[in-house]
Amino acid sequence: MNGSLHLLAARGAELAPWLNALAELRIRVFRDYPYLYDGSLEYEMAYLAPYLRCEDSLCLLALDGDRVVGASTGLPLAREVDEFQAPFLARGVAVEDIFYCAESVLLPDYRGRGLYRAFFAGREAHAKHLGFAQAAFCAVVRPEDHPLKPAGYRPLTTIWARFGYYPVPGLDTRFRWKDRDQADETDKPMQFYLKSLEA
Repeated sequence: MNGSLHLLAARGAELAPWLNALAELRIRVFRDYPYLYDGSLEYEMAYLAPYLRCEDSLCLLALDGDRVVGASTGLPLAREVDEFQAPFLARGVAVEDIFYCAESVLLPDYRGRGLYRAFFAGREAHAKHLGFAQAAFCAVVRPEDHPLKPAGYRPLTTIWARFGYYPVPGLDTRFRWKDRDQADETDKPMQFYLKSLEA
């Protein structure tokens, strides 16, 4: 990173001054395929509340000057909502051993500059420092023939595999939000990806 582009780490309540900027960024980036998220600040504040309450949460903010152009969040899975914990508990997996990497969002003009890799590296370093054995995240699953899928769309699965994250068959959940082409919130299928942090 060069010039005025830099990363800032906010933990727990340190995120508070950046909350609106993070919410607006998530709404903007997740509006695109495959999430198609028709977001609201009310939804965002409820979604982000656990990060403020958890002292072990992490938000890496990519700043261009003082403008938030990207962000990556994570927190102990045991502090996440039930929808994310339940699939692990059903398999007898101790959620206390897993750090949940929630999302990485970047404005289009800032992609391809190494920030995405820095987001993963920063969250993993934080998770290792806290003593977690695994990192996990989940991603929405859309049908191949989805009508809003852009021509030439390339999923990130190859990049995730390069970073050491692989899907676990049968380890999935459902999460609700409103798609931009829908009138109401609906459940979306989400696939979990895991990586061992023990090396």
